Amino acid sequence: VQLQASGGGFVQSGGSLRLSCAGSHFTFNSFAVGWFRQAPGKDPEGVSCISSSDGITYYADSVKGRFTISRDDAKSAAYLQMDNLKPEDTAVYYCVADKRLRPGRESTPTGYEYWGQGTQVTVSS
Repeated sequence: VQLQASGGGFVQSGGSLRLSCAGSHFTFNSFAVGWFRQAPGKDPEGVSCISSSDGITYYADSVKGRFTISRDDAKSAAYLQMDNLKPEDTAVYYCVADKRLRPGRESTPTGYEYWGQGTQVTVSS
């Protein structure tokens, strides 16, 4: 299983970024896919995830109404559209995946077996 995150960058407060996660070497449509982020000195935070079968989504309260997760199984890809970004969104963002994500564990780091490398998102005030 390989997950490749991209799309991070530097943006001013109120701006937008779109993160992409490219999956390879596994049956992408059978896996729940999500995003975590980790700011310096802080624990990883579950940002969002989308289920494999029915497209059910989860969002952390801190990003609800601003971030949108989606997936394109034909391309083995997932996306995180981030709008109205705030300085507190600054973090390294990681793409994660799991074939057997259990309900209630969407925001738990150990709920995901596979992690990609991170992409840095920096939001200036």
